[in-house]
Amino acid sequence: EVQLVESGGGLVQAGGSLRLSCAASGFTFDDYAIGWFRQAPGKEREGVSCISSSDGSTYYADSVKGRFTISSDNAKNTVYLQMNSLKPEDTAVYYCAADPTTAQAMGVRGGSYEYDYWGQGTQVTVSS
Repeated sequence: EVQLVESGGGLVQAGGSLRLSCAASGFTFDDYAIGWFRQAPGKEREGVSCISSSDGSTYYADSVKGRFTISSDNAKNTVYLQMNSLKPEDTAVYYCAADPTTAQAMGVRGGSYEYDYWGQGTQVTVSS
């Protein structure tokens, strides 16, 4: 059974940090790119950051460059999203997705694409 399980969300003040985790199982992790996407109330789901498990290449949305860092622990089949200098506009439900493609391709396709697998999401709330 394929599973993507997100964790690490919560409530944090502006300027604070959170680290999200996406634990994957049930598929060949190294053959997939893993992406983080977010959806705020009343808005479309958007791409945040993606990583190719095979070579570690990454993609970042302009809105998070310099603040968020994506990384992958292939031994644990887990992708992390370190979020620093959080802003109220980062408030959203964060989802991870997996697809047999590249990080750059996931970044270009964005949050509305039908990737192979999705997690259930984790809420991130940044208070001002």
